[in-house]
Amino acid sequence: MSLPPIDALVVDVLGTLVDEPAGIRAGIRELDPTLDDLRAEQLLSLWQQHIEREQRRILDGVRPYLTSDHLALEAARLVADAVGVDDPNAVASLALSGRRLPPWPDTVAGLARLAERFPLIGLSNASRTALLGLNAHAGLRWHQALSAEDARTYKPDPAVYQLAVTVSGRPPERLLMVAAHAWDLRGAQRLGLRTAYVARPVGDPPTSSDGFDLHADDLADLADQLDQVQGAFGRTSAEPESAARRRKGSA
Repeated sequence: MSLPPIDALVVDVLGTLVDEPAGIRAGIRELDPTLDDLRAEQLLSLWQQHIEREQRRILDGVRPYLTSDHLALEAARLVADAVGVDDPNAVASLALSGRRLPPWPDTVAGLARLAERFPLIGLSNASRTALLGLNAHAGLRWHQALSAEDARTYKPDPAVYQLAVTVSGRPPERLLMVAAHAWDLRGAQRLGLRTAYVARPVGDPPTSSDGFDLHADDLADLADQLDQVQGAFGRTSAEPESAARRRKGSA
């Protein structure tokens, strides 16, 4: 396993740290509790397809930039229309379901462990307001959380990854992008970031042509691998000097 020294981790949020489909699905069931599983999945797919399509249209320059909040409200209206709900308050509540996403079982402890050794930068397509809400709801720990809204575009536009490069003050090759989506990691690679794929049930797995630096089963596995490959490089900027001395003494 070979990896250059890493100074900070850049971590995707939606799907990587939180179960986005589960949160949206719960919001859809609140909208209409009588839905059976098949219909709920169809409506979830309708929501996801709208978000993906409209983000792509924005990336392609077909549509002006709109925040994730606006796209979520559009998706909520589509879902509500599909089930015959016309209550504006119900639609607004569904649109906010993207801020009530459950973390994966390993997320909170995994972030805490990684934060002991590295500065953690969250990087999400969620708007600034949505990111604040979902971070608080899921109990996510960051040293810095960045929204694609600041670049007025969406990943995988290089301008979004550049936000993390600029904030870190480090060259791209000293940053490790962590995500459950191969398309996200490919976008980071194009700007020169190192990459770590974390397997999730709702992720976008790598293909045989992808060459990511690390592949991990979860955040605990990622932390174990980083302990191995980074140990030879000594203390990171996030690790206190006393902790580094203890670690070296116990090696």
